[in-house]
This record gives sequence, structure tokens and C-alpha cells, in this order.
Amino acid sequence: MISIRYASRIQSTISYSRTTRTRTRTLTRTLTRSLSSIITRPTKNDTYGDTLEFGGRNSVASNDLTVCVFGASGFLGKYLCSDLGQVGVKGYLPNRGCEMEMRHLKPSFDLGRSWLPFYSPRDKDSIRQVIADADIVVNLIGKNYETKVLNNAKSFPYLSYDVNYSFTEAHVTVPKLIAECCTELGTKGLIHVSSVAADTDSPSAWARSKAEGEKAVKEAYDNPVILRSSQMFGPEDKLLNWYAIAATALPFVPLIDSGVGGPGGALTKPVYMGDVSDALFKIIMKYERYEGCTFEVEGGEDITHRELCEFTYDVTGQNPRVVDVPKEVMEVVGRGMGMLPNPMITEDMVELWSRDYVAGLEVDEEGGDVLGLKNLDIEPTKIEKVAFSYLHRFRA
Repeated sequence: MISIRYASRIQSTISYSRTTRTRTRTLTRTLTRSLSSIITRPTKNDTYGDTLEFGGRNSVASNDLTVCVFGASGFLGKYLCSDLGQVGVKGYLPNRGCEMEMRHLKPSFDLGRSWLPFYSPRDKDSIRQVIADADIVVNLIGKNYETKVLNNAKSFPYLSYDVNYSFTEAHVTVPKLIAECCTELGTKGLIHVSSVAADTDSPSAWARSKAEGEKAVKEAYDNPVILRSSQMFGPEDKLLNWYAIAATALPFVPLIDSGVGGPGGALTKPVYMGDVSDALFKIIMKYERYEGCTFEVEGGEDITHRELCEFTYDVTGQNPRVVDVPKEVMEVVGRGMGMLPNPMITEDMVELWSRDYVAGLEVDEEGGDVLGLKNLDIEPTKIEKVAFSYLHRFRA
């Protein structure tokens, strides 16, 4: 049995240890705050010659700026959140499921500077509650294919395979609801991300819905910023990764022969997702300057899909069978594969990849209503500079 004197000595030791840890934590916290007050993010110059002043971590940026990002968990959204969090911005990051699915975004922001509310894209009241007092709303919602779900049916086989969210709902209806809520709440700014391929006359339903979405947003909200991006490349892209995955997942890699420049001859100007994120960041921080503008954001080089294919396999060292396939045949293949839960190619993708994927509006580098990366003082990143960093995993 432990004596009273020995127990008292143990208690004194524990008490001293706790006091020491408390003092250490206090000293560490004090030093951290001192450093954060003198270490700030470097200023960035913009086209007009002045500077963008930012605070660093644990600071209040731009008069306590609050930004609501719809689609924050997507390919582009997570990088935008990282940029915003670095300067102390408060982020509202709505989600359609459990907030645990968004928890990887929390470290991008300071403690207490992120909010992960649930919302339903089909419920205007929930969208309004999510936007709340946000200063700027960014809409990154989009989909590459129409998702489907099994539903009950009255007749045999008592199941039906129906579209869950269509292109029209994801690219037109939901953005319009968000824009209407912003107008009703008096939100300072709205940024809608679209595509350079958006065209009401396009044979692609995806491209048509993107164009209709831009029109709907402009009708519901005065002077929004529209950012039209080209195909993006980066660690989680569906461009270079698509070719690398197709080399192992498909019996052959198809190059679509649509009669435009030969098989795989359609042009595109891929843009680095980091450049698009930087563009959004600068627009947010200087929203008053760019209010009502349209941005055509694309890379600096024209490249065909055949060249993208060859470039990917030069990096990965893969040697798949590449086959030139007529567009009509690929449409049939795409129609069949489009029934899968996560299709690699769909009929609509065949239409989209059969045409030049380049900007349809002329950019005014001197400053006007249609701007580009150069107006934001962003030099397009070359594809060969970053491709190896995420394609090397496919090397044998």
C-alpha cells in the first residue's frame, strides 16, 4: 500500500509537470502570435500597377471578407479554398451530404474561420441560409456527365435507371437559384465559373447548358463576373489522367476522327488549375474592379488531342494501342458506356472532344469587358512543367 507521504510526493510531481506544460504552451502561443504579426504574405502586383495587400494567417483579411464557395470540394474548389485561407478569409463551404466529407478543407482556414453547412440544390431556402451574410459567392458547381440512380418502378423489372441531376439542372437551374438568392440578400458580388466551350448552338448538351447557365445568371443578378475556363490540367484532372488511365482500363485508346484536322485533330488550350485558382483569388480580392467582366481563361499553347495523347505516354512510358475511330462509332460506344455509374466516355464527351475547345470571345488585353489571364498579371503555366509531378505514378 502506498504511504501518504509517497502519494503526496507523486501528486506534487504531477502538479509541477502540469504547470511546466502550461507555461510551455503559453510561451509557444505567444511566440506564434508574435511571428504571425510580423510575417505576412508577399504582395502581388496586378496589371494596373498597384498592389494587393494581404494579411497572413490569424489575421482578418480585407475588412473581414467572407466568401461562400459552392462546389468547394471539387477539383478547382479545394485549391481556391487553400488560397483564400492563407490570407485569413472566412469561408462558407456548403455541402450536399455530411460535413465530414468536407473536413479536408478545414486546415485551409484558421480555427473558426470555416463553416460547412448542409444545403439542398433544389431548396431555395437552404441556399439562402447558406449564403447568409457572405460578401462574395463563387459558384463552381458542374458535372461532366449526367448522374443516374435506380428508382422503383410499377412494372417488371420494378426498377428504373433515371437521371438524378441533369446538365440543365446542374448548370442552369441551380446557378440561377444561387444568383436569385444573392440578389434577394444583397450580396456584394457573384462569380460564376463556366467554360470557353459554352455555346447555345453546340451539338454538345454539356456546352449548351453552360451557355444557358451564363445567360440565366446574368438575368438573375446584376453584373456578375463570368469566368470561362478551358480544359484544366493538374493532379486530379480528367484530361492527361484520362489518357493515362485509358491505357490500362481500355483495350485501346481511341482518337476521334471527326473530320477536323484528322483523328484527334481537335484543338484545345489546356490551362493549369493553379492559374485558374489564382485568377479567382485575384478577382475576389479586387471584385469592385472586375465587376461585370467576363474572363476567358486558357493556356498559352494550342495543342491537339493527338499531341496530348503522345505527350502523356512520353511522360508515363506507357505503350498502349492507339486507334483512330470514326466519330459515329465513338458515339455508339459513348452511348453504351454512358449507362455506367462512372463512365470514362459518354456520347456527349465525344461531341465535345470532336470540336475545337478554345475561347469564343476576343480578349482585350488593354482592359475591357472581356479579359484574360494577362489582365490579372498571370503567366500561363506550361503543361510540361507540372505534368510529370502527377503522371509519374503511371510509370512502370
